[in-house]
Amino acid sequence: MATASDLPVSPLAPERFPQLPTVRGIAATTHSLGLYKGKVRDDLLVIHFPEGAAAGGIFTKSSTRSDDVDRCRAALQAGGGRARVLVVNTGNSNAFTGAAGIAKNDATVASAVKMSGCGQHEVFISATGVIGEPMPPHVISGGVETVWSKLGAPDWEKVANCIRTTDTFAKAAGETVDLNRRNVGIIGVAKGSGMIQPNMATTLNYMFTDANLGPKVCQALIAKLGDITYNCITVDSDTSTSDTLLFFATGAAGGEQIDNPDDPRLAGFIEAMHRVLKDLATQIVRDGEGASKIIEITVEGAASDASAKVIASSIANSPLVKTAIAAGDANWGRVVMAIGKTSEPVERDQLALWFGDHLVAKDGARAASYSEAVATKAVSGQEVFIRVNLGLGQGKSTVWTCDFTDGYVKINGAYRS
Repeated sequence: MATASDLPVSPLAPERFPQLPTVRGIAATTHSLGLYKGKVRDDLLVIHFPEGAAAGGIFTKSSTRSDDVDRCRAALQAGGGRARVLVVNTGNSNAFTGAAGIAKNDATVASAVKMSGCGQHEVFISATGVIGEPMPPHVISGGVETVWSKLGAPDWEKVANCIRTTDTFAKAAGETVDLNRRNVGIIGVAKGSGMIQPNMATTLNYMFTDANLGPKVCQALIAKLGDITYNCITVDSDTSTSDTLLFFATGAAGGEQIDNPDDPRLAGFIEAMHRVLKDLATQIVRDGEGASKIIEITVEGAASDASAKVIASSIANSPLVKTAIAAGDANWGRVVMAIGKTSEPVERDQLALWFGDHLVAKDGARAASYSEAVATKAVSGQEVFIRVNLGLGQGKSTVWTCDFTDGYVKINGAYRS
């Protein structure tokens, strides 16, 4: 089985792991359970919120989702958005494992309740890795009890590395922001490289803040901001069985709890949280399996925002568009094809298309000012920008994807998911 350590680091990776702010009210540890056969690496993450945390989350819409996803969704509803423990394992997704998967999660929750003294609906669990491989129920639960005494100040680089699978670099982002005259931290960690298609969020992603936010605020913010970040990325159009995006607010920064998502005091916090989520989401695209380029696609002038997103996603998911850009080929006709196949409102003779700042098509034909050399240069760098104006309305959406190289085929031929 291929893992992160087997793969060369993406050419689009950040130069280094970021310096992250402090988020109070969190204890964490990582541990190796040996779930990657023949590999020595951490595959278990345990996070404890000693004083509790408010929580919100969004999850995959896959009809073959894992029991872990169902547990998290149920915990949010039954527990009123309160959290005490997060347990994550890699190397085995616990998806499509039937009764064995349920038993594994029953045991994991029971161990977390035993160690923390919390209620069962305050325990959140996630898993990623191979689909359809049952695991003995004691493996994760035993790990939780083994590492509980090792919980301490989070080493975020270890946390981010622990949740990787075919990722070639650890993904994290964070900011410090003033909220109600108090400095609060926002930190996010993510994993994702393949099986990436937004249908909620994508892969496993966790956000933490010590801001004093109520559960209603946590849910509203992660749903709203997740939709314009994580729901706008794609690598290969495949939606995972385990997609999870959770947001925890410990309240350890103190101050009055904010319970209204529309509270004007949240304005700066929301902007910062949006930046962190966008940073994480685009890091996933930058680590797309075999990727050599990141592509930003903006569709404007659409009949609605929803229509713009469908069209932008059609361009982003087109193998013909992605392979052309991989080769530095300014084949704008493939973009036109991807626009037209969606059944969304499009008037052929009204749309305009740009590669970077260069107008390549307008009014149903190649632009009079078109230059093959300029267009080729626009798609030859590591960052490619495509813009479409449909000339129909005010709808707009931006989607991020990567190119499609033979590296994707090689990685997924060697990695069972």
